[in-house]
Amino acid sequence: MSEYFKDINHIKFEGPESENPLSFKFYNEDQVVLGKTMKEHFRFATCYWHTFTWPGLDPFGGPTLERPWMQVGDPLKMAEIKLDAAFDFFNKIKTPFFCFHDRDIAPEGNTYKETKKNLDHIVELMEKKMEETKMKLLWGTANAFSHKRYMSGASTNPDPEVFAFVATQVKNCMDITKRLGGENYVLWGGREGYETILNTNMKLEMDNLSRFLELVVDYKHKIGFKGLILLEPKPHEPTKHQYDFDAASCLALIRKAGLEKEVKLNIEVNHATLSGHNFEHEIAYAIANNALGSIDINRGDTMLGWDTDQFPNNPADLILAFYHIFSNGGLKNGGFNFDAKIRRQSIDPEDLFYAHIGAMDVCAKTLIATEKLINEGILSKHIDERYSNWYKDLGNFIHDKSTNLEKISQLVVENKINPKPKSGQQELLENILNKYL
Repeated sequence: MSEYFKDINHIKFEGPESENPLSFKFYNEDQVVLGKTMKEHFRFATCYWHTFTWPGLDPFGGPTLERPWMQVGDPLKMAEIKLDAAFDFFNKIKTPFFCFHDRDIAPEGNTYKETKKNLDHIVELMEKKMEETKMKLLWGTANAFSHKRYMSGASTNPDPEVFAFVATQVKNCMDITKRLGGENYVLWGGREGYETILNTNMKLEMDNLSRFLELVVDYKHKIGFKGLILLEPKPHEPTKHQYDFDAASCLALIRKAGLEKEVKLNIEVNHATLSGHNFEHEIAYAIANNALGSIDINRGDTMLGWDTDQFPNNPADLILAFYHIFSNGGLKNGGFNFDAKIRRQSIDPEDLFYAHIGAMDVCAKTLIATEKLINEGILSKHIDERYSNWYKDLGNFIHDKSTNLEKISQLVVENKINPKPKSGQQELLENILNKYL
């Protein structure tokens, strides 16, 4: 047990009537919804970075979070203390999975050899912790954006030495992800973009990114890693023009590399909204293209307009995305990772628990509403009726490979086709949806 969380007990489900702030009100991991337990549906994960590595910085202020492992001292010893605290937290909050970047768990050394030695040391300790607590790794990833070597990108960097360095870093992170039984591996191109076209060879950078994806997939098969490779969309911030702007942009990169069957998407809520879409659009787009892998569940703040990474707290923000996810069989090997951080003013150990409890409860509450929405079939009925003619004579005729524009034109003229507009009934459907919230 970590000294930092020693005064906090394991979080239990006590129901909506409970006044205990350190208890679940709606998340009952054993409750069966849509044929599975909540625990099986969500596969919740706690992220290592925001939860244990972020010190409370923002663009205008320094650290506010005073954690024992953030004190001045031997970096490797601090990483060991952080590891103890992290697994104590994982065990008490009852998220069955966790996620990390390599730099979250172990400090960088003066040489790559030293960096790898630090990482291997912590991974050996982590392996024992996972065995003791039965915690699982949802996915690992490499931090290819924080160090100044990546200021002009990682795989899209104009310097091939940087490409080679990040390739080595990712190789090692894939090795440890496999070693720890990770179920996925995520590629997040934090700086895979550019600031100005004045100094940028876009074609070469995108070709290099495609080559990087090829190398990652090849190595996955070489080491026998059975998990998914996931590419995470991220619009602008930090770079002005990100190549992985949204789900559509990522799929274009994946298709350019010919890896549609190999690489899926890790969709983040806040990234979706920053790209000008909403969460449900990115989810539905990924599903429509058989590309949904996993989810970083958080939210942004429309008053601020940047990547605030707050915990979800409103079922209305989630229900349509959940409807699409769970109408289509759920996430399989993916999960709901809380890529979210508490506010800079939330400085007590308990605040980390309050944030995760609230988010898990909101997800559970939304899932219960989603089950009713799916089972009653009102939305699906409206959609089926709206598109029903596509499954009749004219729709089948249009999709017949022997049909061409001349035949369609002839059909319209001969049958005097004159389409009449039909209501989309948006307001009705909005009213219906609100009944479930």
